[in-house]
Amino acid sequence: MSVRLSEVSDPESGVLLCFSHLRWSWVYQRPQHLLTRAARNRPVYYFEEPIFDSPTPRLSAHTVGENIVVLQPHLPGGMPERHIDNAQRDLLDAFIESNALRLETLWYYTPMALTFTRHLKARTCVFDCMDELTAFAGAPLALRLLERQLMQQCDVVFTGGWSLYEAKMQLHSNCHAMSSSVDVAHFSRARIANPEPASLAGIPHPRIGYCGVIDERIDLGLIATVAAARPDWQLVLIGPVTKIDEGSLPRAANIHYLGARAYDELPTEMAGWDAAWMPFAMNESTRYISPTKTPEYLAAGLQVVSTPVPDVARNWGADQLVHIAYDCRECIDALAQCLLPAEERWRMQVDRALSQLSWDNTWNRMQSIISRSAEAAA
Repeated sequence: MSVRLSEVSDPESGVLLCFSHLRWSWVYQRPQHLLTRAARNRPVYYFEEPIFDSPTPRLSAHTVGENIVVLQPHLPGGMPERHIDNAQRDLLDAFIESNALRLETLWYYTPMALTFTRHLKARTCVFDCMDELTAFAGAPLALRLLERQLMQQCDVVFTGGWSLYEAKMQLHSNCHAMSSSVDVAHFSRARIANPEPASLAGIPHPRIGYCGVIDERIDLGLIATVAAARPDWQLVLIGPVTKIDEGSLPRAANIHYLGARAYDELPTEMAGWDAAWMPFAMNESTRYISPTKTPEYLAAGLQVVSTPVPDVARNWGADQLVHIAYDCRECIDALAQCLLPAEERWRMQVDRALSQLSWDNTWNRMQSIISRSAEAAA
């Protein structure tokens, strides 16, 4: 439903304006967790990438949560590349002016937005670098240069994990590692008895689950090999398929692609699994990731197997809270181990580690750093 911004914000208050390459409605992840907390004490506007479906440029506004509005530029199909930035700049400027918005914070997830926003002024500019976007399939050629320019313009840089922090810390003097956290109360609902979802009906046990985006970061060959080696195991994969041909997905009677699920549905889905895994490919696109699903699986009470993603191995494997498998044989052996009842000692260690994590704490730490940076610059 489209809304007028004046209906959801006080024109006199400072606002947080976010620019993201991720649709708010796509997968509930780091931006949603952080910005819903930001919206507790300020209006938040989430500017998405263009939708090419309108004969003339226009900007739609949709309320998606308390004090949160998603802004979507709608542009003509076939618009020349050189006009796209101008159209977005004009729509955004008119929007800010007509609603008398005072920009308190500019918050970037995509450096590509700099091409039409570099003229904007706010008290603080933040780059929340949640992924190494230049390593992803289809990354624009200009992305690396624009990221460097954004680093020069912003006041604070946060990274989604330690490996990414180590790669970016030399590029900005105010860079901080802020690994993604977990809503323990939400995912621990999987530990109690739940009515089995219809999606799992007819799928026998044992079930080994994966939940997340299915793209070039997933080792499809590993999935195929495990499925062939253990036809008695059911491999359940939840999430949207993007940037890869669905025809490339391995198919077998014991591989089940269930599609995307809403965030609120995930604990119920996980309650029907016997173990969880992260079959990530070891390539440039996974070198710097710090998967949010690691603590989510653990909060759900599941034992977890992961390929040796650096941040997972360092943060969770070193303490033996997650099994790290370096090849297919190790993966199969580790999954077999995870299908056995978990030791009480392991459960206590997991819960102790999770007690140190919360999105509220992460946001409060980030907000404290932002406030100090703004005061120092004043």
